[in-house]
Amino acid sequence: MIEARRLTRVYGGRPVVDAVTFTAEPGRVTGFLGLNGSGKTTTLRMLLGLVRPTSGVALVDGRPYRELVHPLRRVGAVVEQGACHPGQTGRAHLRTQAILAGAGRARADLLLERVGLAEAADRRAGGYSLGMRQRLSIATALLGDPPVLVLDEPGNGLDPAGIAWLRGLLRDHARAGGTVLVSSHLLAEVAQLVDDVVVIARGRVLRQAPLARFTGAATPRVRVRGRDPQRLWHVFTAAGATVTADVGRLGHTPADVDRLDQARAGDQALEVVGLTAEHLGELAFRAGVPVHELTPLARDVEQVFLDLVGPA
Repeated sequence: MIEARRLTRVYGGRPVVDAVTFTAEPGRVTGFLGLNGSGKTTTLRMLLGLVRPTSGVALVDGRPYRELVHPLRRVGAVVEQGACHPGQTGRAHLRTQAILAGAGRARADLLLERVGLAEAADRRAGGYSLGMRQRLSIATALLGDPPVLVLDEPGNGLDPAGIAWLRGLLRDHARAGGTVLVSSHLLAEVAQLVDDVVVIARGRVLRQAPLARFTGAATPRVRVRGRDPQRLWHVFTAAGATVTADVGRLGHTPADVDRLDQARAGDQALEVVGLTAEHLGELAFRAGVPVHELTPLARDVEQVFLDLVGPA
């Protein structure tokens, strides 16, 4: 378990992180989202004992990072890209770091294979691409086989294949019972990776929620077109749904729908909230109304995030 309790950091009399409170739980991937300058990295650095809080506390398994026994076996972190000497080979870097993590050479070699750097292991890290340096940083974080991972923008520099690999790595870690806290500006990727979302803006947490609740997917919204929208309107509302007309195609009341030219029925649409597409299809079938479209609607993470944080 990762916990931030009213975590605050003040620089020059101004709070950069202001009473931030959130949790990241075992078995789940938590996305930590915010614009540049929102306080994400400062929060993560306080969690890792790299910055002292002005007030509040950051805990891993109930303890501040500085009080953990064998911290590299408890927490693996990526907070800087390319944090290795450019003159060292990837293998030499990992074997050096393995000593600090209490791991052996075999673990270092295994991780080089796991992160896709086996063929480049004996090249100097200064010649690595940004994506390769990122893979080496992730391998370094995994040396102590820690149950907790804290990763600041781990997808930076990775190509699409690398992003897919990273997604699989983090999902597997969570499925094995590990805790993953990851910050990212790749919002489309976040939707495919995380279980929970924490949004921070101007140093304050604006929302923490499971992903489905954050995007509104927990409350079904479906676009429906059918031969008799008036009839569908009454059937769906009688079943407990909230029904509105698709603005630009319909009016805003059942009477408006009823007055539309039936010749245009194939272009008419209703937006139905509260029932799944499957349920709506069954209701329409039982009512004897042919349905031309049942499209689940969901706002994506980027839309919800930008509506929440406002302009940069």
